[in-house]
Amino acid sequence: MAVTPPPAGHPAPGRRRVAIIGGGSAGISVAARLRRAGVTGITLVEPSDTHWYQPLWTLVGGGQAPLNLSRRPEASLIPDGVRWIRRRAQAMDPHARTVTLSDGDELAYEHLVLAPGLQLDWNGVPGLAAAIGQDRVSSNYAPGYAPRTWELIKAMRSGTAVFTHPATPLKCGGAPQKIAYLAADYWRRRKVLDRIRIVLVVPDPALFKVPAWSRVLERVAARYGIEVRLRSEMTAVDGDRREVTVTDHASGTEETLGYDLLHAVPPQSAPDWVKTSALTDPASPQGFAAADPYTLQHPSYDNVFALGDVANLPTSKTGAAVRKQAPVVAANLLDVMSGRAPARRYDGYTSCPLVTARDRMLLAEFDYDLRPSPSFPLINTFKERRDMWVFKRYLLPPVYWHGMLTGRL
Repeated sequence: MAVTPPPAGHPAPGRRRVAIIGGGSAGISVAARLRRAGVTGITLVEPSDTHWYQPLWTLVGGGQAPLNLSRRPEASLIPDGVRWIRRRAQAMDPHARTVTLSDGDELAYEHLVLAPGLQLDWNGVPGLAAAIGQDRVSSNYAPGYAPRTWELIKAMRSGTAVFTHPATPLKCGGAPQKIAYLAADYWRRRKVLDRIRIVLVVPDPALFKVPAWSRVLERVAARYGIEVRLRSEMTAVDGDRREVTVTDHASGTEETLGYDLLHAVPPQSAPDWVKTSALTDPASPQGFAAADPYTLQHPSYDNVFALGDVANLPTSKTGAAVRKQAPVVAANLLDVMSGRAPARRYDGYTSCPLVTARDRMLLAEFDYDLRPSPSFPLINTFKERRDMWVFKRYLLPPVYWHGMLTGRL
């Protein structure tokens, strides 16, 4: 049975009107929208003093952007009037409406927005935690490693390069293959591509879930001579021997590949404290939080909403998805605070800017039904375009910093 929050008005003594867990793109965007709507009594829980614009990390790893362009001080992004608690959430009790913080204090709330993102499970593949960042192994999924990816790509003149994609849900599902295309195009321009074997390991039956874009990506992979291993997954790494084990789940066979460069993407899951909470979706093996796919309200707790990477939604986990989810959560939370049923609906929109060369990109936009949902109807986004690459590199970052995080877009 759903738990209904107290009537609208001032919160009970000692309770914050709204607690937002997570100061990434989702948490900041919702906080900004609520403040623009005049909501007071908002507390945001976020331990990091640095905010990262993660979509840029693929270009950092591909040598097309410096890492420092992807970060800002967290303090500079907290909306005016929002109390920032610089600690980590470590447990929650949605019945008591409390969140336990890393110092043992409890934060009591009337309404909760769950947006802590996900965690990278480096220990989820045997040998990966010991190998990452060492020798020839890197990953664009952490800011400390993304510049190293570019150093490895620049230095490579021959050998085998392996790019992997985990079988779990992950943030920016296209990123594991985008760096493969950027590397291949760089090696082509340096005239060493014919001396490099490229293997792309993908757990799905196709390169992309939307067939029209998948067909284009098949041609891109063929253009670079990339060996695509579908329905396959990295299941072990031996950094000392420079070997990676790839398991073909269709046939049940294993293949050991020697590598001279390994771009490894780890399995990903909800933060551990979310996994053990009452907000977890039982249908999610990785412990992601339950949320109605349209209203983003928790099915058992009317005063709780989840969005972004932590939410178990049937769509890709991207910043573009957050941009569409944040206004839905803010509007529906305002409805609940006023005693109304949530009226706004999220249609599953997500977007994946698929960089296919050092100056070309496809922009894949679609909804829950995998129908194309173009933001630029007059532009053919099934074609590799330079203007789309310029859009990603130079226009999207300021849109993120000055539009999305301020609640304007």
